[in-house]
Amino acid sequence: MSPARPFTTDVSTASVSDALDSLGLPGSLPGIGPLRAGQRALGPAFTVGYEPVDERGGTVGDFLDDVPPGAVILIDNGGRTDCTVWGGIMTQVARLRGIAGTVIHGSCRDVAVAGAIGYPIWSAARFMRTGKDRVRVAAVGRAVTIDGVTVAPGDIVLADDDGAVAVPAGRWDEVRRAAERVERVERAVVAAVHGGDGLAEARARLGYHSLQTRTGTS
Repeated sequence: MSPARPFTTDVSTASVSDALDSLGLPGSLPGIGPLRAGQRALGPAFTVGYEPVDERGGTVGDFLDDVPPGAVILIDNGGRTDCTVWGGIMTQVARLRGIAGTVIHGSCRDVAVAGAIGYPIWSAARFMRTGKDRVRVAAVGRAVTIDGVTVAPGDIVLADDDGAVAVPAGRWDEVRRAAERVERVERAVVAAVHGGDGLAEARARLGYHSLQTRTGTS
């Protein structure tokens, strides 16, 4: 199991979201938030899709053996909040394996375990009822679509206090540079106000209002 390529940046999901808008790219994942404040994860997506179980049965979490260190697990359970697809055993194994974090379009449970060992999780909800005999893994390593955002294996997932975004792997450097520009301008606006400018004046002079305006094509 080879480690995922390391990715490093200090940019926020908010800045990346603005950058995605400016480039005409989707990527912000609605309704998914952090379990606790101060979480951050960045890495290539390891994608997992779930489906309702039928008479054939199925399992809910054995894919963890295949996740490389440094990856962010992205689970699509269709946004279901009535049963979980992630719990305490998976949290502890993921931490042991050096996985960067887990983002769930669905529910998780055993959140105290995640807090105790510092494993970062983002989810649409938390709920104690098991997904066993309710849902099963349908596909691993295939593209998933979450509220209109398609995420392929290896796309870059960034998650922090504001939620989670996914960026096509081939556009990551471009998006990161655009996000860094957003943050430079925002810092400059604050500095200008400290220097005596009005907020409206500083924003207009520095082009703040057009930072997220679409300038490229997807």
